[in-house]
Amino acid sequence: MPSFVIDEKCDGCKGGDKTACEYICPNDLMVLESNSMKAYNQEPDQCWECFSCVKICPTQAIEVRGYSDFVPLGSSIMPMLGTEDVMWTCKFRNGSIKRFKFPIRTTPEGAANAYTDLKGKDLDSGLLSTEEAEGYEIPKPQATV
Repeated sequence: MPSFVIDEKCDGCKGGDKTACEYICPNDLMVLESNSMKAYNQEPDQCWECFSCVKICPTQAIEVRGYSDFVPLGSSIMPMLGTEDVMWTCKFRNGSIKRFKFPIRTTPEGAANAYTDLKGKDLDSGLLSTEEAEGYEIPKPQATV
């Protein structure tokens, strides 16, 4: 289910030139309506349901209705971004609430292990770079007589 903006909560990130959801959306779907100064998803069918806009929204104005394999039918899921973790709140149809806390990655942006010593030799070989590094070779078919 695509993301949707709750108009009553959205403040357009206080009139900046780009809203937080516009900045973070990997598919450039979130836009700011110039008259109402409210964000909206311009192409709901293209939404990846990545929850990036939901997590970054400072007013919690964006929601995504989760699929039934992720969120039970009729319930809602809302992440709240903290400085060191993300708190996921799941509200079920019967009114019960469960919360799950997950730490935010601690590796600074751009500092992730890039496997600098692991280089693929042949891009057309069909092997993974780890297989090449270990000396694995694709078996050659044997001729049958």
